[in-house]
Amino acid sequence: MLLYLMRHGIAIDREDPECPADAERYLTKKGMEKTREVALGLRALGINPEAMLTSPFVRAVQTAEITAAAFGFSRDKIRQTESLIFGHKPAELLRELAKLRAKEVMCFGHAPHLDEVIALVLGCRGTVTSLKKAGVACLELKAMAPPQGSLLWLCTPRTLRALGE
Repeated sequence: MLLYLMRHGIAIDREDPECPADAERYLTKKGMEKTREVALGLRALGINPEAMLTSPFVRAVQTAEITAAAFGFSRDKIRQTESLIFGHKPAELLRELAKLRAKEVMCFGHAPHLDEVIALVLGCRGTVTSLKKAGVACLELKAMAPPQGSLLWLCTPRTLRALGE
């Protein structure tokens, strides 16, 4: 399975007096624009996710919906899962992915959780990546239990935006 892990785009700052509760934090206008540009870069790479899973937090859902639109992927097919919320064990996500039987899956979530998923798949004791907002990593999963795979690439939002131009 090819697994694409995308961190949510730029969201309202926690220090902003208008900031809602964490689960309700939303993408800023700039965050939406940059996420859309990143999604176009992903499309230019020719990836073809058969499934999309997202954290139920607003900023991740918005990121998933923007990306789905760029791919012509139906918003109704995006599945929300708590296994993509920070604080959950990365193995929970892998168990859920094993049930999908898809060749390409895209997941939308948060730091440091996505970096922990990467570390688990690579067999590392600690995190080895630090995804930027709207950054994406591509993993090739060879086995789910025990987790085994390789990091094929990791792209910054700037690189993906450039690919989409």
